[in-house]
Amino acid sequence: MTVRSSQVSSSPDKGTEDGSALAGPESRRSRLVRRVGLVFVALIVVCGATTARIFVGPSLPPLPAHADAIIELAGRGPDARDATTIALAKRHLAPLVIQSTLPGDATSDKCLPPIPGTTVECFTPVPETTRGEARYIGERGAAEHWSSVIIVTSRAHAWRARLRVERCFPGQVYVATSALSTIDWLREIPYQWAATAKAELFQRDC
Repeated sequence: MTVRSSQVSSSPDKGTEDGSALAGPESRRSRLVRRVGLVFVALIVVCGATTARIFVGPSLPPLPAHADAIIELAGRGPDARDATTIALAKRHLAPLVIQSTLPGDATSDKCLPPIPGTTVECFTPVPETTRGEARYIGERGAAEHWSSVIIVTSRAHAWRARLRVERCFPGQVYVATSALSTIDWLREIPYQWAATAKAELFQRDC
């Protein structure tokens, strides 16, 4: 007598297929997370390098032996800017020093003190921005036939200030920079990014 046994065959690949089905979405999510992470890191690196290049250590031409005027721009760190401007004037780099002041500051006790052998003036820009200061320099330079100016500002502001002034003044623009405190640096970087974007994207003329 032949005895036949029936066996239920099992599929050895079923568990593997189920595991693959579950692993597929997880693997895709993992790859997506890695890619997003890499893009984020790349953006941080690019942003950091650009910040260092434009705001922390901008490339500026050396100051000349003589210019037609020294113009101190308004902004953060005014005491340091005053000191830098006075030091330049005492080196007789220009016969005229002009200080940009905000409304309410353009009084005799707020302008720079007298400097022997140098004419000292103040003005309030219209509008009360770097663009207004650049327009003043362009108009004054055209009226008095200036060929070069030295502008005094903070290092974080130097690149954008030069850009603005060069759009209004056809002569040579030099920049002397003053120091900023740590807290001012923390405030200046995001502000300068926003202001530079505005100058490059929306206000490309004088």
